[in-house]
Amino acid sequence: MKSFREELWFNIPGRRAFVNITPQVEACLKKSGVKEGLVLVNAMHITSSVFINDDESGLHQDYEDWLEKLAPHEPVSAYRHNRTGEDNGDAHLKRQIMGREVVVAVTNGELDFGPWEQIFYGEFDGRRRKRVLVKIIGE
Repeated sequence: MKSFREELWFNIPGRRAFVNITPQVEACLKKSGVKEGLVLVNAMHITSSVFINDDESGLHQDYEDWLEKLAPHEPVSAYRHNRTGEDNGDAHLKRQIMGREVVVAVTNGELDFGPWEQIFYGEFDGRRRKRVLVKIIGE
């Protein structure tokens, strides 16, 4: 069995963004040489996320609006976490909703997706460098 590990790094200039990272994950898969197995992709920071969905701008705006209703950024005083001097209590909750990681099957050297599926990095408290782990195992 082969094992491959690579880190993807992001520095999103704004507070929030959704980035399609499917091409980077596919590049990792090609480097790994794995033809049959699994790919784990996970956010290595507690205010960012990895998830699978459609790459459609209206959906991304719907996510933004929905998440802001569920966990609004302001007032920052509404979050006990922010009493530590942070202003990102909402980002921790948004990450919890959107998830930490995804696992995708590898078949014939390709990510085995359903229709329209893509892998995204979700940033909820940007403006600093963060990483995503890509771990691939298989034959």
